[in-house]
Amino acid sequence: MVEAFKQCFCNQIWILPTIALITWFFWKDKRYRCFYIIYKTWRRDLMGIWMVARAMYKILKFERNKESVPKIFTKIAKSRPNKVSFYFEEEIWTFQRLEDFSNKVANYFIASGYQKGDTVALLLENRPEYVGIWMGLSKLGVITALINTNLISKPLNHCISVANVKALIFGSDFQNVINDIYPNLKNIQLIHYNTSKTGIQADKLTNPIDLKQCLTDQSVVSPEKYIANTEPKDILFYIYTSGTTGLPKAAKIRHSRFYFAVTGINSFLDLKDNDIFYNPLPLYHATGGMLTIGQCVNFGATIALRKKFSASGFWTDCNKYNCTIANYIGETCRYILTAHKDKSNIEHKIRKMIGNGLKKDIWKEFVDKFNIPMMEEFYGSTEGNSNLINLDNRIGSVGFIPFYLSSIVPMSLIKCNDETNEPLRDENGFCIKCKIDESGILIGKINKKISTQNFDGYVDTKETNKKILNDVFKTGDSYFNSGDLMVKDEFGYIYFKDRTGDTYRWKGENVATTEVEQVVSEIIGAKNMVVYGVEVPKSDGRAGMIAVEDLANAIDRKKLAESLKSHLPAYAIPLFLRIMDSLPMTGTFKVKKTELQNEGFDIGVIKDPIYVYDSKKIDYIPINDLYEGIIAGNVKI
Repeated sequence: MVEAFKQCFCNQIWILPTIALITWFFWKDKRYRCFYIIYKTWRRDLMGIWMVARAMYKILKFERNKESVPKIFTKIAKSRPNKVSFYFEEEIWTFQRLEDFSNKVANYFIASGYQKGDTVALLLENRPEYVGIWMGLSKLGVITALINTNLISKPLNHCISVANVKALIFGSDFQNVINDIYPNLKNIQLIHYNTSKTGIQADKLTNPIDLKQCLTDQSVVSPEKYIANTEPKDILFYIYTSGTTGLPKAAKIRHSRFYFAVTGINSFLDLKDNDIFYNPLPLYHATGGMLTIGQCVNFGATIALRKKFSASGFWTDCNKYNCTIANYIGETCRYILTAHKDKSNIEHKIRKMIGNGLKKDIWKEFVDKFNIPMMEEFYGSTEGNSNLINLDNRIGSVGFIPFYLSSIVPMSLIKCNDETNEPLRDENGFCIKCKIDESGILIGKINKKISTQNFDGYVDTKETNKKILNDVFKTGDSYFNSGDLMVKDEFGYIYFKDRTGDTYRWKGENVATTEVEQVVSEIIGAKNMVVYGVEVPKSDGRAGMIAVEDLANAIDRKKLAESLKSHLPAYAIPLFLRIMDSLPMTGTFKVKKTELQNEGFDIGVIKDPIYVYDSKKIDYIPINDLYEGIIAGNVKI
C-alpha cells in the first residue's frame, strides 16, 4: 500500500510545479492576464448583462406601447387597490386612496383651466400627498417643478422663476419663506396645502387658494381622456441639481427617463411583492423622490415614508414598519453609524440598502456593525446618461464595465487637465481614453434616438450646452460630461474619486480631496468632516483645509498632524483645521463646500476655532498669532 502510494506520488509530482508555472505565467504575462480577469468576474458580468437586458426589454415595451407614468400607476392601483402604498407616521395610504387623491388633484386643475405643458411648482415636506399632487398634475400633462425645501430668498426665487411656473403649491411650514419673496410672485397663483392645525396666517399672505378645501368637492373619477394624451417623451417634472455650487439648475425628467431609472433599479433590486422600502430622503431629490417612489407608483411596492431623515430614529422606523429595503445618500450612513456607536446587536429585517455616496472609509464598518447583507451603491446624476451600479458588494465601487465590453458600452473615462479639469486632446483634436488605474472624467455618449442614452439637459439651454462635449472620439459625436473623476481597475470596477471642482493644486501638485478625507477619517474616526482648498494670499493654488464636526473638542490635534505626516506627502497635508459644531449641508446631505471655501480661514468672519499646521512641531496650533503674518506672506507655509 505504502509502495503504491509512493509510486503514484512520484509519477504525479510534476503536476504541482506545472500548475504553479502556468498560474505564474497567466498572472505575470499581461497578454494572458485577461483569462484570469474573466475567471474572476464572469459571474458578476453575466448577472449584470442579464439584469440590463431585462430592464431594456421593459423600457422598450414602455416606449413601444406609448406608456406614461400615470398610465402605469393607474393600472397598478387597479390591480392592488387595498395594498398599502405608504406608511406615514400613523397614517396608512392604500393604492386606492393614492389613486383617488391624485384624481381629485387632476380634476381640480382641469376645472381651473390648466393645460398640458403648464408648470406648477411644489414646495412641500415629505408626505404621501406630495406624490399624489405631482401624480395628479401629470395626469393632465402639467409639469411639476420639485422645489428644494431648504431654499430661501434668492435661490428659491430663482428656482420658481427659471421654471416659468403658473402656480406655486406650498405647505404650511413654508409660509414665511414664501412671504419673503412674495413681491416677486405677482403673476403666480399661490396655492396653500394646509399641513398644520392653524392653517395659513392671515397677516402673511393674501388669499392663497386652499387646495385641501378645494379637493373635498372634486370627483375621484380618473380623467382617462387626459391620461391617454400623455406620452413617454413628455416632461413629467423638473428636479433641481443640488446647488452646492452656484444657483440650482432645473433638470428635465421625461416620463421615459423616470421609467428607465426606476426600472433599472428595480431589475437590480430583485424586488419581492412583500418588500417594504424605508425612505427618509427628500422627495424633491432623485434618489428619494424618483428611484424609490418609482418602485411604488410603477411597480406596486410599499414605502414607509418619513418627514425628515433622523439618524437616531432610522432603525426604530425600519422595525416599526417591518422594512426590508432602505435607501441612503451622502453622509447618512456615517450619521447612522455615529448615532448608534454605543449600541450593539441592532435587530432589523433590512436585506438591502441602495443609494450613493457611501465612502470607503466607513463602508465595511457600517456593513459589519449593522449586518447588512447587500449594499447596492450606484452612480448616476439627476440629469446625466451615465449610470453604474455595484452588484457584488465590492467595497468602494460604484459599478463596473467589463474590459471586453468597453468598446460597446456608451461610457468612457477620459484624461483631463489637472489644473483646469478640461478634457485633454491628442494631436488630432480628439479626447484621450484613460488607462487602467488612471483617473479621468466619466462621459456618456449621447444618442438622441435612444432614450436611455439621450441627454435632455436643463430648462436653461445655455446650461445644457455647457455639459456637452463635441468631437470627442470622432468628428460629429457628442458626450455628456459628468464632471466627475473616476478610476477603473483591471477587473473593470469603477471607483468615484472626486468632483473635478473639488480637486485643488498646492505646491505645484494636485490634491484629490476624497483621498485626503479617507486618511483623515481613518485617524479621527466616523466624524462628519470635509476637506477642501482655500486661497492663501501671496501663494499659488489653494491650501488644504479640514472642517470637522467636534462639539466636544476631543480631537487630538498633535496625533492628527503626526498621522497625516506619516500617511500623506507634504503637499497633501491640509494646512488649516477648522473645528465646527455642524457642517453646512444641502437638503440631500452633501456638504456645501463652496460656502466653506468662500469663508476660507478668515478669523474676522469665522468664529470657530481655526488651527494651522506647524511642520516643525508637527502639530496644529492656534492661528491667531500667525494670521497677519500668513496674510502678509511673512510666515513660511
